[in-house]
Amino acid sequence: MSKEIKWSKIADSETELGFQANNMCVIEVDGKKITIGQFEQMLFGFAHKCPHASGIMAEGFINAVGNVVCPLHRYAFNIKNGRNTTGEGYFLKTYPIEKREDGIYVGVEKSTFFNFF
Repeated sequence: MSKEIKWSKIADSETELGFQANNMCVIEVDGKKITIGQFEQMLFGFAHKCPHASGIMAEGFINAVGNVVCPLHRYAFNIKNGRNTTGEGYFLKTYPIEKREDGIYVGVEKSTFFNFF
């Protein structure tokens, strides 16, 4: 069973996203905050808060191997798939990003009544 994705345009270009010195920024799509990270000329979308203690992920950093590191307890997550890489067993929600001719889009699962079951 596949999940339906709603694609939302978030910028015309990467320069519009306003990346901080740590190569991350926060956007809002349909009332949901999402962190966008830039690593090796690619964009990645992931949760605004760490699943462990709700640290703001955009206040952390992306390490040399492409893990986003939470600023609170240094838990690290693979920027591509959200898997915890420091062994604590948590999972960081990720969002697909697409660069298209007319801009940059993020995909968010559509909310339906049946998502709760």
